[in-house]
Amino acid sequence: MSGSLLFCICLAYFAVAYFVYGGFLKRVFAVDPKRPTPAHTNYDGIDYVPTPRPVLFGHHFASIAGPGPIVGPILAAYFGWLPALIWILVGCVFVGAFHDFAALTISVRNQGKSISSIMERLMGFAGRQIFLIFCIACLILIVAIFTLLIAGMFAAVPAVATASLVFIAMAPLFALVTIKGGMSLKKSSFIFVPLVFLTVPLGNSFGLDLSVLGLDQKAATYVWVAVLAIYIFAASVVPVQWLLQPRDYLNSYLLYGMLALGFVSILAYNPDIQLPAFNGFEALTADGNMTALIPALFIFIACGACSGFHALVASGTTSKQINSEKDLVPIGYGGMIIEGVLGVMALVAVMSMDPAVFTELGKNQPMAFATGIASFSAALGIPEQYARVFISLAISAFMMTSLDTATRLGRFLWQEVFMPRRYAAAQKGQALQEIKTEVKLPAWRKAITQPLLAALIIVGASILMALSGSAASIWPIFGASNQLMAALTFLAITLYLLMKESKWYLAFFPMLFMLVMSLWGIVQIVQQQWGSNLVLVCSGLFLLVMALLMVAVGISIIAQHLRLLKAGSVAHLS
Repeated sequence: MSGSLLFCICLAYFAVAYFVYGGFLKRVFAVDPKRPTPAHTNYDGIDYVPTPRPVLFGHHFASIAGPGPIVGPILAAYFGWLPALIWILVGCVFVGAFHDFAALTISVRNQGKSISSIMERLMGFAGRQIFLIFCIACLILIVAIFTLLIAGMFAAVPAVATASLVFIAMAPLFALVTIKGGMSLKKSSFIFVPLVFLTVPLGNSFGLDLSVLGLDQKAATYVWVAVLAIYIFAASVVPVQWLLQPRDYLNSYLLYGMLALGFVSILAYNPDIQLPAFNGFEALTADGNMTALIPALFIFIACGACSGFHALVASGTTSKQINSEKDLVPIGYGGMIIEGVLGVMALVAVMSMDPAVFTELGKNQPMAFATGIASFSAALGIPEQYARVFISLAISAFMMTSLDTATRLGRFLWQEVFMPRRYAAAQKGQALQEIKTEVKLPAWRKAITQPLLAALIIVGASILMALSGSAASIWPIFGASNQLMAALTFLAITLYLLMKESKWYLAFFPMLFMLVMSLWGIVQIVQQQWGSNLVLVCSGLFLLVMALLMVAVGISIIAQHLRLLKAGSVAHLS
């Protein structure tokens, strides 16, 4: 079987899954386009803003994708391409896309509140606080790691720096002509989208090479870290329609262009599969260590199959911008399906490589992807060097959108952790009651939750970690913590469906699977690093304790609710 035939079969599978399983979930969650969304009922012009589906899809997809759908499958390809492909196909449709859609829908039904706020309603104040602290730690890691990756890319490939800064400058101009100038989205897109693609030759011609200032690559990286810190601080506090939305919307076309180039190039080149389908249950992976297939496969491939970070995006920013519930399936479920397509494309990009070439090139996953697709594009008459730069720019766009979204989410969650409880304790057989009386916060709590200070704290902590190198040292635990976040989100989805007396088992079994795989992965990391890396060991133990505490609370709530259901005295969740 050729790579192009395999890719087409996967595309057909994803298309059927979107309409069949996506339609089934739409009925399970009783999607109703007539029900008003928080973007309308809680409109504030800053975070709660009704947004056209194409714009919001671009923001959501670009934010959740990051480099994960490219990096994860290529890392997993060291075990052979077949295990990675199976997990992407099964995980994306039945685990990841369900996870994203459910998190988005539940948030929309709860006034656009984050998944942590929903945790309080389902698991109490203690559950909320544990989950919040867990999420903030993960987001600081994401911001720190992506800042280092992007700054390093800017220093090494000045063309990428030029294009990315032009994107940022174009975003408020695009917003200005559409919001203040009264130009329709279609007309303004016809003007600005071509300008996005013109940044590729612009970057090649006028790369911002800091070596002309006498800076080596390390010093240049630090300069770009400082520039990115200023940008992400602004992106986390400026109204979404003036920077975050338009930048992500314009970037999405660059990402779509990369997907289109990859699709057409694969069909035109029709690559042969040279990598073995299966290398065994242990393999020498990119880090040079012998690694077991299970649980590593499910830790390596997060974005593209299932990622807990997506729940934070869906419930943190996207749910506040949903114009109508009819957009829930296209954005929540469909966005993840497109990620699955990108994950398969990443696999096909390296399948055609000689195993010895892949073993070495696979250590730099974005470069392996860019090299593979660029070699295919030669069949279209596109120079490989030009295609490689274009794909590198698209990957940097993925990371930039994930970076600014993660920073904004970190600001949201920092503010939430100091907020008082929102729900009064439930009486036996009764649902939690939302506290309607306004609670006056102490002066220090008001100060520390101000948006500017909250953003400064998140950015400051992330940049300090990035400059210290701690983020890179904790990277092995990051994948496991991301999947653990997905498991805990599935716990909330299970409780939600259980209290709605709906098909709760649809979320319960994915929760068990993701919980076992992520905890198994964390235990392995703790064992491997015991006595050699105190940071990883402490981080792993911290995650284990928090997860087990939340699981214990969740099990007790599930057991109590099942008893109440049996007794016929349960209150239904609104």
